Amino acid sequence: MAKQQRILDAVQNYGKRLFSFIRSRVKSDEDAEDILQDVRFQLSSLVDIEPIEQLSSWLYRVSRNRIVDKQRKLKPQSLDDLVYENEDGEMVYPDALLAGDSNPEMELERAYFREEFFEALNDLPQKQRDVFVWNELEDMTLQEIADKTGESIKTIISRKRYAVANLREWFENLYNEY
Repeated sequence: MAKQQRILDAVQNYGKRLFSFIRSRVKSDEDAEDILQDVRFQLSSLVDIEPIEQLSSWLYRVSRNRIVDKQRKLKPQSLDDLVYENEDGEMVYPDALLAGDSNPEMELERAYFREEFFEALNDLPQKQRDVFVWNELEDMTLQEIADKTGESIKTIISRKRYAVANLREWFENLYNEY
């Protein structure tokens, strides 16, 4: 059976059940549709699906993995919700972020941390910085970034990994100095 026909058969045979499976584990229909689309994409991008003996098991396993990935990515509040850039190009933090301990020492520490974070971010190579910002601050998936840049997903993953490693090293040095 041709690859395309097997994919079409799998989508037809498992589509509704797979959607129900995913939907029962995520918050919205939109999230379920996104995950199902990712699973379909992953299936269609396989070079050879013949070695997959139990296609249904494979589909459910990939779905579970995508659900877990989505749950890991969920954050109580995204940085985009907290920070914005004003007309002068300065980063502005809402009062809610600064509420609580509003003593002068804490204010200095927060300002110092913000300054260091953006300095560290600006010190990254441009391509690493772009991938990190798009993924972490703009909530783009690594696949969306790969599609946007025309780079392979492995290249994007590697750039993200290097960006995170560089930022960790930067802040580890900062922590040791502080």
